[in-house]
Amino acid sequence: MSDDVWTVGRLLTWTTEWLTGKGSEAPRLEAEVLLAHVRGCQRIALYTAFDTPVAEAERGRFRELVKRRGEGEPVAYLVGSREFFSLPFRVTPAVLVPRPETEGLVIRVLDLCRPQAGPRIVDVGTGSGAIAITLAKHLPKASITATDVSSAALAVARDNAARQGVAERIEFLECDLLDHPQAAGPWDVIVSNPPYVREDEFESLPRDVRLHEPKAALVSGPTGVEIIERLAALAAARLVPGGWLLCEIGPAAAAEAVLARQTGLTAEPTILDFAGLPRIVQARRR
Repeated sequence: MSDDVWTVGRLLTWTTEWLTGKGSEAPRLEAEVLLAHVRGCQRIALYTAFDTPVAEAERGRFRELVKRRGEGEPVAYLVGSREFFSLPFRVTPAVLVPRPETEGLVIRVLDLCRPQAGPRIVDVGTGSGAIAITLAKHLPKASITATDVSSAALAVARDNAARQGVAERIEFLECDLLDHPQAAGPWDVIVSNPPYVREDEFESLPRDVRLHEPKAALVSGPTGVEIIERLAALAAARLVPGGWLLCEIGPAAAAEAVLARQTGLTAEPTILDFAGLPRIVQARRR
């Protein structure tokens, strides 16, 4: 085949090398995701099309996406979606890109709630809706509410709920934490992936996160646990006796200290993520 013919395989090879030079941690995966998006196919379909020439129009769209990725724009925003718990979620710059580590929160809630007849769950700071929607899919008898202070984020979450067929099962509330009459509870589980980055850590975040994801959903304040502290105080009053508060965290020791000193809550052991890092702090209402 002529050297001037750009096939799927040749495009992937060249782009992988170029993205490697730009510091990508997963250059081949990113190249495949972007090319599959442009070609309107599943990523796996690329493997049977390595020798297929790619038309100039598709190459032009692909080049533009690759250029934007090289400048730091997250792949999930470029293609408009990210998989979480094997479900596709639409994402925009109004919401954080769902992370695999957050799936641990869902697993923990499922473990706690599956034995219950009709658990009441609230997802605080729902963003794309990934946690609440996944729980709705796996807990058909649960009553689920999702809150967010951002109307733009809630629009994305509502759209994702409709796409997943659970829009009628989740109540979406625009408010700060649980500051809404319909968020009073009492709740069996309060779950949250809140902002937990310290202000002095923000500049050290990866460029794609720092420049493109919503800062308000990342940064908590000077200590990184301001939001968790406020949520813990609310949880002490709004959980059923024995109900659970589960939060994803960054600074483990600081978050654990918050729960340990919160009147009305009993701290439970912190859960490690798949990499062995402390990821989920837990507490129960006494």
